[in-house]
Amino acid sequence: MGIDFYLVCAAFAVPSFLLGGVNGAIMLSKLIYKQDIRELGSGNPGFTNFKRVYGLNAAAWVVMVFDIIKAMIPVCIAMIVFGALYDMPQFGAAFTGLFCMLGHCFPVWYGFKGGKAFMTGFGTIWFVDWRMALIAMALFLTLLFTVKIMSISSCISSAACPITLAILGAESGYVLIISALSALLVIVRHKENFKKLLNGTESKFSLHSSK
Repeated sequence: MGIDFYLVCAAFAVPSFLLGGVNGAIMLSKLIYKQDIRELGSGNPGFTNFKRVYGLNAAAWVVMVFDIIKAMIPVCIAMIVFGALYDMPQFGAAFTGLFCMLGHCFPVWYGFKGGKAFMTGFGTIWFVDWRMALIAMALFLTLLFTVKIMSISSCISSAACPITLAILGAESGYVLIISALSALLVIVRHKENFKKLLNGTESKFSLHSSK
């Protein structure tokens, strides 16, 4: 690849990282409730903790949709651009999505204290391979409403993505590597949940508030 390829990568990586760091849960908790969601519940600035603290209201759904869409927009553009310039749409989507996820986990706007990137990753996989995304979503929902533990559902469905992509056929080995790194990021970010699972203190998912 020429220097232009790496410049295009950088042109997507930097703004995607910055955009990924804009956190809906933090913004809405401060705007609506005058609180910081990172100081409440589990401390995670994401949909599950926001719902657990404030209930399954309109704001909670906005948090979920925002975290998904903030990845979908740059990832969609990257898929088109990399596809047109280098015939590498999957790489463009996966690469840009990873940087959105990193931004969500380590946001420059909030002292590098962010979330776990599952929803951001969910917004990415549809542009990498929609078949993989359907399988991951089906697996996630099946686990969520049977086991009823968000961390298990998120991590297993994330881990299934690179495996599924390898079976379906990826554009290149680079896409598989990026997909594996993205899944690993989600799993590592759930390390505290694994400790709770071992201690038997992990909360079960419910469509209702814990209040």
